[in-house]
Amino acid sequence: MIPDRHGARLLQAPLADLERALMETFVQGRGVDPEMLDSLPDDERVELLKEASIAVSAKLAEIEARSQYVHDLHH
Repeated sequence: MIPDRHGARLLQAPLADLERALMETFVQGRGVDPEMLDSLPDDERVELLKEASIAVSAKLAEIEARSQYVHDLHH
């Protein structure tokens, strides 16, 4: 869970931490420090984040499919 600005805990998507880590890894793989994304020109940043989003979505789908496969094997 993530604390909101009032100190309450908000629910977080189950794979949010993994998604964030995969995004950071993708961006770093392109030679960009994730902390420095805001310093990129807008068009370059948007394109990089689009590419990262597509790659991360594919990876998360793969992970989910493998998880379902393992679950099905055991039931």
